[in-house]
Amino acid sequence: MGKSEFISAIAEKTNMSKTQAAAAVDAFLETVTEMLKRGEEVQFTGFGKFSVKDRPARTGINPQTKEKIQIAASRVPKFSAGSQLKEAVK
Repeated sequence: MGKSEFISAIAEKTNMSKTQAAAAVDAFLETVTEMLKRGEEVQFTGFGKFSVKDRPARTGINPQTKEKIQIAASRVPKFSAGSQLKEAVK
């Protein structure tokens, strides 16, 4: 399911117009992104938690040349599924 199908599903379930649903979905995504940029977690009890994980610098291997390369430290988004979501998709 892509974003447009997701927006259509939200519009159907909430009796919103597709324009209103698109605005709501965009606001949700922007808010989660802003919180993660600040290093804050966004948690929905039962559904899951969005957070940011720090990855330390490490040494990797270029698979084409087998040469060792240094991979820089980075921050990556992480999602941990909640118990209700895990149970729902069993």
